[in-house]
Amino acid sequence: MGRLDGKVALISGGARGQGAAEARLFVREGAAVVFGDILDDEGKKVEAEIRASEGLATYVHLDVTREADWRAAVATAMQAYGKLNVLVNNAGILLRAKIEATTEEDWDRIMAVNVKGVFLGTKCAIPVMRQSGGGSIVNISSTAGLVGSPGETAAYTATKGAVRLFTKATAIQHARDNIRCNSVHPGPIVTDMIKDMLEDRTLWEQRLRRLPMQRAGTPEDVAYGVLYLASDESSYVTGSELVIDGGTTAE
Repeated sequence: MGRLDGKVALISGGARGQGAAEARLFVREGAAVVFGDILDDEGKKVEAEIRASEGLATYVHLDVTREADWRAAVATAMQAYGKLNVLVNNAGILLRAKIEATTEEDWDRIMAVNVKGVFLGTKCAIPVMRQSGGGSIVNISSTAGLVGSPGETAAYTATKGAVRLFTKATAIQHARDNIRCNSVHPGPIVTDMIKDMLEDRTLWEQRLRRLPMQRAGTPEDVAYGVLYLASDESSYVTGSELVIDGGTTAE
């Protein structure tokens, strides 16, 4: 018996990295999954891989900054699988720049993807989740949404802090709809998002020395935490923060 048997999930940013790991894991645990991204070729490959294993998965083009794309993704879930129980707002981008070097266009872009995207996904999912009897929204924030960083990520930190508190507002506002909302706060995870750091051996070794566990996390490390929050195992958990960071913020 799977931990998500009978549930239908929608995942943004699902073509690779954490989103793809979540899609694969959710299907293995019994869910039907609609997942979206702007990386269509990669997304379709993940869809084909899951279907080849007889899993229920549908890929859609999803620019999280466009409400029309979100509405289409939700409609696909309803048409293909008849309901929506889980939303994972996973899509996000990283900007490395000092405050004075961050342009207005940079700021608007990262806010649009990382914050507006979470808002639009939540807004579009809530009516059908309510219709489906409730559900779970999982927003992927970051340890950058909990503490400041000495690195050049002020704009990114601002977006992830916004996601953290938007999560709490959603949890309070929709508890009576039987809709839970929690945030996940990964530390360094080996994905394309930190490719620049991984390619700089000196920089990466410096970063690892600051990690109590002396290793970066994997997309699967995060996916299992998201699975818990998506499942009924966390039925009394809402407005909370799940930190998956190898001890980074414990110091």
